[in-house]
Amino acid sequence: MREDDAGQALRRVGTPRDARPRKSLARRLAALMLVLPIGLIVLTLALALVYSAVSPPSTLMLGRWLTLKGVDYRPVPLSEISPNLVQAVIASEDQRYCLHGGVDWSALRDVVDDEDGPSRGASTLPMQTVKNVFLWPGRSYLRKALEIPLALLTDAVWGKRRGIEIYLNVAEWGEGVFGAEAAARHWFGKDARSLTRGEAALLAAILPNPIERSAGRPSRGVRTRAARIQSMMGGLGGLLGCVQAR
Repeated sequence: MREDDAGQALRRVGTPRDARPRKSLARRLAALMLVLPIGLIVLTLALALVYSAVSPPSTLMLGRWLTLKGVDYRPVPLSEISPNLVQAVIASEDQRYCLHGGVDWSALRDVVDDEDGPSRGASTLPMQTVKNVFLWPGRSYLRKALEIPLALLTDAVWGKRRGIEIYLNVAEWGEGVFGAEAAARHWFGKDARSLTRGEAALLAAILPNPIERSAGRPSRGVRTRAARIQSMMGGLGGLLGCVQAR
């Protein structure tokens, strides 16, 4: 046997027949693991830019549509939503809305060691909005970890007025009832621009659990929370400057 033939034979014997396919598969998986996060970032940024001008659905709406359940969704511009509701939601959910860049780091640090898991108290309105538009319901550290960069991104892309506008149009206010306009008509038989301070406070009071709580037939607990929200609304003062029309 010639020397070069012997060398080729040895190489064939020393290299398992399926080694190269395994290495190729490993390289493809590694490339996929690198490309997938980049693709998700690009897709999210593209959607954020689109949603700067187009009213987005929430993931809960999409889930109801896919399962053929009813959805009452009537998106309206912020100018057609009562300032009372804007004040009530900011007072109850995120009083530092105009002061942070999407994430309230001081509030987040306060609950990092919470043994019960991520707290709603650390969720800013931008974080709740990206959860509604891009993510899934429920509590988990994974979702909270995704909320933070998405909230920073969307707060920068949308700005405060557009951010609160999207939130008020996708928030759930009852079984299949999404957005301020649908909520105002469902609970009070009027449009969102006509909501009184009391009605706005009641809507804000049921946000933590809109399926089991009623703004039209409020329990004692909801009425108590609404009264507390009304008192907080009066103390916001200059903290609402970022959402006022210029």
